[in-house]
Amino acid sequence: MKVFGERKRIAVTASAAGIILALSACTPASSGAAGETSAAALSTAQSTTTAPPSPSAQPGTSATVGAVVSGFPEALLPLMPGAKVVSSSFDKTTVPATVALVGSIGAPTPEVLAFYTQALEAQGFKAVPGDSVGAVPSKDFLRGDNETVNISVLESAGTATFTIGANVAAESVK
Repeated sequence: MKVFGERKRIAVTASAAGIILALSACTPASSGAAGETSAAALSTAQSTTTAPPSPSAQPGTSATVGAVVSGFPEALLPLMPGAKVVSSSFDKTTVPATVALVGSIGAPTPEVLAFYTQALEAQGFKAVPGDSVGAVPSKDFLRGDNETVNISVLESAGTATFTIGANVAAESVK
């Protein structure tokens, strides 16, 4: 179980990085007096943007804001119908490969968790006991000995923001 714990920490770290990336990209710039936002700045913040590779980025790693990144295993981790992508990332240089997705939808948390539970169980993942981490609804899944998926959901003002972090075998991301 120690190995699962390490992978879970990696998935949570990848998920947190995706949330931070998404939130930083969605924060509108202000112009003029504090609190004023220009329409152009807001439009830019809400548009789909692909982040340029960092100097330390390796071939085979990619991330984007507002869209599903190229190569993302959509058959493995489908986007819930009606959901919008906040950010996504894919790193096929690691073993297992690391995949993350942050999305938002106007659906309650139980519907989000039910959708992904059904999608993952249909692919052979088994839900691990437990439905939250502290007050945050969170569900972990395991397939075989080394494939893990974590789904966490935060709901505010009728919008559920969900984060999916996965560590999966290379053949699962083809």
